[in-house]
Amino acid sequence: MNTDSTALDFSTLTPMMQQYMSMKMQHPHALMFYRMGDFYELFFDDAHKAAKILGITLTHRGKANGNPIPMAGVPYHAAEGYIARLVKKGENVVICEQIGEVTGKGPVERGVVRIITPGTLTDDALLNAHQSSNLVALCVQQNQIGIALLDLSAGIFKVQQQTFDTDQLPLELARLMPSELVIDENMFEQNASLQSMLEQIKSQMDCPISKRPNVDFNLNNAQKTLCDQFAVSTLSGFGIDHLPLAKAAAAALIHYAKETQKTALPHIRSIKLEQSSDFIALDPVTRRNLEIIDPLFEHGTSLYALINDCQTAMGGRLLGRTLMQPMRDTAQLDERLDAIEVLLKGYHEAAVRLVLKEISDIERVLSRIALGSARPRDLVQLRQACAQIPYLRHALQPIVSKQQSLLLTQLNEELGDFHGLHQRLMSAIVENPPVLLRDGNVIAEGFDAELDELRQIRDHAGQFLIDLEIQEREATGINTLKIGYNRVSGYYIELTRAQAEQAPDHYIRRQTLKNAERYITPELKAFEDKVLSSESRALAREKLLFEMLLDELRQDIANLQMMSSAIAQIDLISNFAHQARLQNWSRPEYSPEIGIHIVAGRHPVVESLIKTPYTPNDTQLDFNHRMAIITGPNMGGKSTFMRQTALISLLAYCGSYVPAKSVKLGPIDRIFTRIGSADDLSSGKSTFMVEMTETSQILHHATNQSLVLMDEVGRGTSTYDGLSLAWACVLDLTQRIQCLCLFATHYFELTELGKQAFIENYHVTAQEINGNLILLHKVQHGPASQSHGLQVAKLAGIPAAVIKEAQHRLRILEKQHVHKPVAVQNDLFAAESYVEPEVIERVIEIEKASPALELLKSIDVDSLTPREALQQLYALKDQLQT
Repeated sequence: MNTDSTALDFSTLTPMMQQYMSMKMQHPHALMFYRMGDFYELFFDDAHKAAKILGITLTHRGKANGNPIPMAGVPYHAAEGYIARLVKKGENVVICEQIGEVTGKGPVERGVVRIITPGTLTDDALLNAHQSSNLVALCVQQNQIGIALLDLSAGIFKVQQQTFDTDQLPLELARLMPSELVIDENMFEQNASLQSMLEQIKSQMDCPISKRPNVDFNLNNAQKTLCDQFAVSTLSGFGIDHLPLAKAAAAALIHYAKETQKTALPHIRSIKLEQSSDFIALDPVTRRNLEIIDPLFEHGTSLYALINDCQTAMGGRLLGRTLMQPMRDTAQLDERLDAIEVLLKGYHEAAVRLVLKEISDIERVLSRIALGSARPRDLVQLRQACAQIPYLRHALQPIVSKQQSLLLTQLNEELGDFHGLHQRLMSAIVENPPVLLRDGNVIAEGFDAELDELRQIRDHAGQFLIDLEIQEREATGINTLKIGYNRVSGYYIELTRAQAEQAPDHYIRRQTLKNAERYITPELKAFEDKVLSSESRALAREKLLFEMLLDELRQDIANLQMMSSAIAQIDLISNFAHQARLQNWSRPEYSPEIGIHIVAGRHPVVESLIKTPYTPNDTQLDFNHRMAIITGPNMGGKSTFMRQTALISLLAYCGSYVPAKSVKLGPIDRIFTRIGSADDLSSGKSTFMVEMTETSQILHHATNQSLVLMDEVGRGTSTYDGLSLAWACVLDLTQRIQCLCLFATHYFELTELGKQAFIENYHVTAQEINGNLILLHKVQHGPASQSHGLQVAKLAGIPAAVIKEAQHRLRILEKQHVHKPVAVQNDLFAAESYVEPEVIERVIEIEKASPALELLKSIDVDSLTPREALQQLYALKDQLQT
């Protein structure tokens, strides 16, 4: 039975359950992990929910209001795995630990030590090594919005303020990839349009929304909150003094992070101002269609998966962020490309990557050190990273010494010198410490004299007892005297009942057994006190020394974070160089003039998956030729060609080499895609409605610097409606918006637009040999001659009988089509339809075809037995003779 915890009579609860309820009432919407001995227990509704999600046993403990109290629990040492599963389900978890001493009077004092939410994760077991954990706050006032992002696990803190646009905000949030959204509860309830939009974003991005008190977003207090955090008197150095909403959103994140971590945030030492205009905008549809981070299908491959061979986890995360937000600053991009070029010329990237491979995820280690949640092995990872810095600098030395790359020279300086810190950690931490500090044996021998003495006592108690036993036997003359220990009696000297009369006067009787007497002496009692306390005192001393060590490291956190950031950037650059060498990529160029000029471009993912040589293609778009209408058969490569153009452009604006012989790009502000067919029935949208919604987004937001990919617009409705829409979209994209556009279609009527300014026709080539279609995947000037639809259907495995019936129906339609005098389907926008004489002659020939020819066409040769084939041959001969 599920007991309702909100209607309890507290007087019926035990003191321990009263303590639980007092804390649970402060966190009603989170699952409380309540520490009891070696388990975290959950009660009431929390127990039911956790048991269902985790598949753990639901039991009960005691009663409330006369009903059993539901209870479920997980072992303390395995809690991380369970918590990770709960957080993935969008649950918040409150950790309630024993913080007081056991007194025997009432329950042990407990307190909330941490609140775990999807956006405030810092533990390795709870985090995805390849993805950032971003906490994002929004502050809206009138027509302005402040946006702040905090990655607690990496110490990244960024803000921006812009005009509030309900169309632009989803794009920006897609770029930021929030794990959790923080919003002013008053603003959320009072702004219906924002509420509706955020609920949709929550569903699409699987991103929970945390509503916070209005006071956290107070504009007047935000300045002080941030100045206190950064230990400065003014924010002018960060460039955000004039952005009140950005400051309010940032301050709200500081409040939320401190509340959930229950500690200060010493690793959050600065804040970066950025603008959405600094990056190429990629809406969620485009990210999905281009398969940038995630593949469209379960067993597919994304661009990120293909090129992520970064040697460190932090480098991999930086690559992911880079792909999701390509830069528009060509000066920065050229610096990165210069660094790649230098690495390639000297074959330096291999040596650099060899060193990077030995460096752990210290970006997140530093966050745990700052938050006080670091474990012994975190310090080992930091120690190993510090040990690799000299080797990394040595690998970069040939470049740095000749000043061949300003960026690599700067990053080399930012690596710093941590020889002293490495030596300190070498002397402080054992080579291979246990996972948890509570297990002891973390601090190395010789680091602290007091700890060494306590360990000496603990570890050599056995020898002391052996020596004492020999000494007592000699003193008493009792050869059977023995010294023992048990948890009840402690240390004791045991004599048989017959020998008890020989016990010296200074022996104090401790316990009488059936056949023996047990004694204690002042010396043994002193030893007992010392030994029994030495282990607990040693553990306490180790904990103190470990905390002192963390305090030392926090003093150098800024320099360590700079080192971590430099390592990630070097890893990103060397990975780009590795990909360029491995896959024969070339350096792109940037131009101030609008245009995309790609020679022998290739789709990086498709090329990696196919076994045959990839057919490269050129893309030539500029202001005077900004629209390419592409026709040709399905499976011919139209979509691949369009996507490769977008991916090459994206990689270039990430500062990477690209899969092409040469590339020259003008400015790009956004990349849009309208590719494929899909419905959204849960939102009541048909395939065609989704298609039109995506098309509408493009027509409303594309500019003359946008790259637009449009595939089969209008195919989800009737021919006349669809063709009319496609025609109008082409004109709008070229005449009003004037963007760069690749427009793939099966409407051959659209090729008539190739006669207009700014538009050119292209087609993907194919050949039909003996009824079989050979796809050549080559893009050439001019429209396609036919769609080869039936041939593609045959390739797809459509049954032969169906293909034959389709061919028969096609001939009938062709004849009907030819005899129509006006407005035929081959050109809906012509006043009259002109039919070539050769076509009319072909139709007449078809109509006059002999019966034998018709019979021959109807034969399915592949399905005939030898006897049936012979019979058909005789039948044909008879037809010819008639």
